[in-house]
Amino acid sequence: MSVMPHKTIRLVCFDLGGVIIRICRTWLEACRRAGLPVRDGIEGVLQREIETRRELNVLHQTGRLDTPEYFQRVSATLNGLYSPDDIRAIHYAWLVDEYEGLTDVIDAIHDAGLETAALSNTNPEHWQRMQEFPSVMRLQHRFGSHELGFHKPDEAIYRALEENVNIRGSDILFFDDLQDNIDAARECGWNSVLIDHTSPTDVQIICALQTYKLIEA
Repeated sequence: MSVMPHKTIRLVCFDLGGVIIRICRTWLEACRRAGLPVRDGIEGVLQREIETRRELNVLHQTGRLDTPEYFQRVSATLNGLYSPDDIRAIHYAWLVDEYEGLTDVIDAIHDAGLETAALSNTNPEHWQRMQEFPSVMRLQHRFGSHELGFHKPDEAIYRALEENVNIRGSDILFFDDLQDNIDAARECGWNSVLIDHTSPTDVQIICALQTYKLIEA
């Protein structure tokens, strides 16, 4: 890819799961990847306790609930159908692999003279593992919700990134696979693009970069 200058965008920011890293999208998918059986009654329990599990995830992903306690509380929420050790195995199975082609995309962004960043709702264990993916390692700034203490789509997490990189929202191009996160970023003045996690993400990112005249084919 050759590059061309752009007068506005200074930073290209990526969500990680669903944009750079392929993840499990359901509990049952992660359960199977962990080699655990899908136990009778679990689907009903998952549906009934969806809000409780969401609250636990936010607590864990903002650093207010440590990991052993998180596993214990999720197990209890699921009526003990899965033990804390089972929850741990499912948790570690959640990250699948890296989408193809993204190292070249990120290198092209850097060649264009732009900075890159990650902004991810995550937890310490997933965060540590994600740092091992080649594309993530290439990103110059990396921010996890568990470190910032805020959680997308809370406005505070976007403002925290702006403060840390000293770049205003209108100079940021942001990619995420969740509409709520995209909408919140736009409310903060960010240029934002929704990614379809079921399709090759590198193609979608390249298309957006070309639309914003950051790179050319």
